[in-house]
Amino acid sequence: MLSGIGVSSIDELFEVIPEALRDPEIVLPPALSELEVMAELREMADRNANTHTSPCFLGAGAYNHFIPSAVSHIANRSEFVTAYTPYQPEIAQGTLQVIFEYQSMICALTGMEVSNASHYDGATSLAEAILMASNIARGKRTRVLLNGGINPMYLQTVRTYTQGTDLELESSPLLDGDVDALAERIDGQTACVAVQLPDFAGRLFSLEKLADAAHRHGALLIVVQYPIALGMLKPAGAYGADIVVGDGQPLGNALSFGGPYLGYMACRREHVRRLSGRLVGETVDTHGRRGFVLTLSAREQHIRREKATSNICSNQGLNMLVAAMYMAAMGKNGLRQVAELCYHKAHYAASEIAKLPGYRLVYDAPFFNEFIIECPANAEALNKRLYEEYGIIGGYALGSLEARLEHQMLVCVTEMNTADQIERLLAGLKEVVQ
Repeated sequence: MLSGIGVSSIDELFEVIPEALRDPEIVLPPALSELEVMAELREMADRNANTHTSPCFLGAGAYNHFIPSAVSHIANRSEFVTAYTPYQPEIAQGTLQVIFEYQSMICALTGMEVSNASHYDGATSLAEAILMASNIARGKRTRVLLNGGINPMYLQTVRTYTQGTDLELESSPLLDGDVDALAERIDGQTACVAVQLPDFAGRLFSLEKLADAAHRHGALLIVVQYPIALGMLKPAGAYGADIVVGDGQPLGNALSFGGPYLGYMACRREHVRRLSGRLVGETVDTHGRRGFVLTLSAREQHIRREKATSNICSNQGLNMLVAAMYMAAMGKNGLRQVAELCYHKAHYAASEIAKLPGYRLVYDAPFFNEFIIECPANAEALNKRLYEEYGIIGGYALGSLEARLEHQMLVCVTEMNTADQIERLLAGLKEVVQ
């Protein structure tokens, strides 16, 4: 090997490294047994805040929900964990059927006609939806309207994805939830308009006027929706949305320090040939038996690669499976129960926080399970004390987005938050300020 790369010795190979650094004196602790190593690692791990040991009121795009044990048990079976892209349908019928079932459930959840499987997360699914709308417009429309109530991390991803294109992104101010004003800005050059429901501040609003304005001008309506909220709220498809996207993490995927997650994406049938990602169809074989195949595959990277509209691969192999298992395990009634628990617990917490001296709800608007509070102190500092003194993971400090919001906190409540945890939060918010 040395002769192959043109050097005569190991010393010559490493001569570019300063001599003092070639043979440093490394002082290592004495060797430990496996038992001792595991004990030390557990002690180190226990220093981390986690949702198993600390009440969590943090949301902002990633949510702490209950995951039935059956989901992990089934999803971790070897035939699923090792499954990858089902290029050969004759040996991948199980994987293809799971994808087909996932797509069917996403369509039922969103009120749409076609679903793919899937994107990397909610942010990339929104970015892909905007690119899809641009492809549908065939370059004749370049204007993209983005509501300020969309998760700001999603907006950053959209800007990254659209760099180098001729798309003109126009975003409302951060947390601006005025969808009626957004509707008035739509014109004949608008390719699409995107909103989030519930929005980043947790607020709920009607989309009928926005949908009518978009379609009147020939633009597409893209809606980002929190899938758990769809257990009790009207789906975007019923409002007339053309593309519905969101993050499927709440559907059985653990928080896992930020990933991997999955982005779901559904659209109207008329746009199916512009839909990015995998699409599984149901068919019959030569003997008339039911079977499943990747359909409309010319858009994917493995056939006619130069015409592909996306490159989605391994994400659909396991994260989508977990989401399908979760929806199947919960069923329609289970999803509704989870949504109702989130809604009622959040409204109880919000009403009680608003009674605390120095605190108030920022928006007097309907909301699902997230709401913004104005705090009498810096929200980030308040969160630090909540954890250090009460072991509570507080809400999202909005000062990290804009300095003017340093006293505001986005609080999230899910079915995982007990009445006792909410009471602990109330006591902590009151006492750390005093």
